[in-house]
Amino acid sequence: MATGDVKLIGSWASVFVMRARIALNLKSISYEFLQETYGTKSELLLKSNPVHKKMPVLIHADKPVCESNIIVQYIDEAWSSYGPSILPSQPYDRAIARFWAAYVDDKWFIALRSILTARGEEEKKAAIAEVEERTDHLEKAFIDCSNGKPFFNGDHIGYLDIALGSFLGWWKVVELDASHILLDETKTPSLFKWAERFCNDPAVKPLMPETAKLAEFARKLFPKPEA
Repeated sequence: MATGDVKLIGSWASVFVMRARIALNLKSISYEFLQETYGTKSELLLKSNPVHKKMPVLIHADKPVCESNIIVQYIDEAWSSYGPSILPSQPYDRAIARFWAAYVDDKWFIALRSILTARGEEEKKAAIAEVEERTDHLEKAFIDCSNGKPFFNGDHIGYLDIALGSFLGWWKVVELDASHILLDETKTPSLFKWAERFCNDPAVKPLMPETAKLAEFARKLFPKPEA
């Protein structure tokens, strides 16, 4: 669909950039993807996001929009007549989706990342236990939000699906690093099946990075201390 001047500043490996890319795909929005080089920040990024100096940045008609979840909401509102609605239609459902999306970023993601940064086995075991506890909360949230349908948002991918689903590539990388299954079909069966559906959705599948490539990137991003 021709949609005018749309650009996205980001990186293939960033879960937060992936959120914006999934939302654009769901709305069938054509855009130019401006890849940042790891370890550097382009002039355009610094100019477009002078406060946080972080990606992603969506540039629409020469106006920058920053922060991944805000970008997803902007895409849903700016192209409301394109594709399915990303945010739930009811105010209460929108509030719940935003609550759990904030939980993903502020609680669950912090625990997941701590596995990669753990020093020693005891610290890693504690981090794994914390991730599993917080994943249990998300399993219950999925059951409550989905009402028996395929996604958190119901019949199609929505705001909370994007917020959590963008981490699925890194989820596999952390499992490899920890030598531990974190998304367990027995412990969290609803989330396990949801993850398969999410990754195979046409709006997501082309964007999901290869695990081996992402694991190699993770080794650079989170180098292990020498023994």
